[in-house]
Amino acid sequence: MLHVSRSPLLFGTLLALAGTVNAGDTLLIQRVQEKPANTPAHGASMAQVEARYGAPTQRLDVRGGQKRAWPAITRWVYPTFTVYFAHGHVVDAVVNQASPDEIGPKPPAR
Repeated sequence: MLHVSRSPLLFGTLLALAGTVNAGDTLLIQRVQEKPANTPAHGASMAQVEARYGAPTQRLDVRGGQKRAWPAITRWVYPTFTVYFAHGHVVDAVVNQASPDEIGPKPPAR
């Protein structure tokens, strides 16, 4: 259970966020909680993702990999989610914004 009174910084952040959300706004987290997204499982291979979801609508440039400790991250964009791969396997899948008015993560930089 979250105790907001014990964390003044968190409480202040929540208050600031509450001031930026209007009554008609849709929060990405609310949409995802209403209907959980069907996204690839952590650890699935690129071949498994493509077999299940088809070819991505966009394959973004690889990022990272400059040092051994920083794996190269491959990003595939699908209409409703973006998948992040390291060493050819899913490390995360993030639900995309449904519209520009939805408050939540922005689409990945190209």
